[in-house]
Amino acid sequence: MRRPFFGALGRDIAVVERDGIDLIHVDVRDRHFVPNTTIGSTVVRAIKRVATRPLDVHLMIEDPDRYIDDFAAAGANMLSVHGETVPHVHRTINYITARGVTATR
Repeated sequence: MRRPFFGALGRDIAVVERDGIDLIHVDVRDRHFVPNTTIGSTVVRAIKRVATRPLDVHLMIEDPDRYIDDFAAAGANMLSVHGETVPHVHRTINYITARGVTATR
């Protein structure tokens, strides 16, 4: 029987943290900006509960401004967006940092 994709995520995070990683990078895809989909803020929140390293969340999605609050509340320490997905990237960066999250590129 094949294990669920996220079934051992907590265990896998513990393994890579024990091996010395500095942060956990999470790609969020929406099937619009990129052709496949991955996870959302609910899974980021679950990762945050078990991870001891910072979470670097990469929003590869259309209209990421709509979701910044969700991912900040879920525990993202860092958020990055694609400049071509927002009308004013400087406003998006300010919006991210105003929530206590580091804007990365």
